[in-house]
Amino acid sequence: MPDRTPDPIIAAAPALPAGFEDRLRALLGPAHVRTGEALAAIDPGWNKDNLKSGCLALPGSTDEVAAVVRLCREAGVAIVPQGGRTGLVGGSVSAPGQLVVSTARLNAVERLDPIERTVTAGSGATLQSVQEAAAAHGLEPGIDLPSRGTATVGGMISTNAGGIMAFRNGVMRHRVFGLEAVMPDGTVMSDLTRVVKTAAGYDLKHLLIGGEGTLGIVTRAVLKLDPLPEANATALFGLPSVEAVLEVIRLALALPGVALRGAEAMWKPFLDHTARALGWESEAIDRTASIYLLLSIGGAEGGTLPAAFETLFETVVERFPEASGLIAQSLRQERDLWRLREDTDLVYHTYPAAPSFDVSLPQSEIPAYLDRLLPDLKAIDQGFAPFVFGHLADGNLHLILNCPGPLEPDLMAKVEHALYRDVSQRGGSFSAEHGVGTKRIGPMEATADPGKLAFMRLLKSSLDPAGLMNPGVVIRR
Repeated sequence: MPDRTPDPIIAAAPALPAGFEDRLRALLGPAHVRTGEALAAIDPGWNKDNLKSGCLALPGSTDEVAAVVRLCREAGVAIVPQGGRTGLVGGSVSAPGQLVVSTARLNAVERLDPIERTVTAGSGATLQSVQEAAAAHGLEPGIDLPSRGTATVGGMISTNAGGIMAFRNGVMRHRVFGLEAVMPDGTVMSDLTRVVKTAAGYDLKHLLIGGEGTLGIVTRAVLKLDPLPEANATALFGLPSVEAVLEVIRLALALPGVALRGAEAMWKPFLDHTARALGWESEAIDRTASIYLLLSIGGAEGGTLPAAFETLFETVVERFPEASGLIAQSLRQERDLWRLREDTDLVYHTYPAAPSFDVSLPQSEIPAYLDRLLPDLKAIDQGFAPFVFGHLADGNLHLILNCPGPLEPDLMAKVEHALYRDVSQRGGSFSAEHGVGTKRIGPMEATADPGKLAFMRLLKSSLDPAGLMNPGVVIRR
């Protein structure tokens, strides 16, 4: 969900100290420090301000990362760690006088053991590269994102990424066995544990998972792998209500002999928009349905998966006679169905920089939350008719407003209040999987427990007393 708007929290800063770039080039080699035209040639990613610092370092090892961090500490230069620059909440925006530290060269899939089912990878390795390496052994990392080709291991750890299979396998926090990181003082903390059972003191990796680079830079990680199903099948259902979607998910989870791997809901406005943009249509799907559910199941080869979907559809129609369904009959048809859900860029082609939001709620709370939220948004602006979709098996909703961004600050404040005012009370979170970054600090301060905020500030000031590690992200000093 691209948001290329500048972030007001990161203010302009003085240029880098005299001689700093020369010392940096001496550490890494001239080819691995990018400024000027060499930097301008790099794609800044979702946010145009990601490379605004004007200087990017590309260390090639953990030791080089540590050396860069020590140099920055000595010179008083703030560091902005960056992976694939696919973050959506301004967590890697930079300003003049800061140094972007890219993990792009830390991209090796170093060790994969199919017996113990673990992979050790550099933080710059993309999710897709890990998936491909694991698939060669009939395994997978148990996590998937539409941005798999650019999202990196370190970035996913730093934002505690969720994705399509989180309801089944957990989020990134549940996939990491061990990690290595460079702390704000340049110390290397290495705990590359490859086992699930460890009760050896504080489990410090959990401070870095979800820390968005504010407490250190992740350089390597050990991830858990799971067996890859022999076969997969995909189906799209048109359904009358959110309650019907939740019931179908419950039924799909109970299907014998198969594993539910994805349950993606799309409200009618979202599916209508992507289907129209892609030129997709099917007589099997009732396009007057209020909500659609894309299901993916996995299991053994042999043709049992379509039969499982047929059995599921028979049960669904008994309970919801107005339901419709389509089972993908080919890989191409399967890809076309997934594009309906994953090509969210299509919304932004119509509404550039449209404001997007990412909340999670217990499943039982979703219908009442939307029944409250949608009229509240209409009360703010009669034109608001958000595109709603999400990972409904774990309660994660994505909402994109049907207007160009950015919104004026007063209007955004009203929208955020409508979105977040009862999420915590309902047992949910204002940020399901995108993180806090710079754009969600206000909502976090408005909704989080004061004791939690105080503890976060204490950790930040203790580990990074100079405030040089990704300043202005997650928490204000």
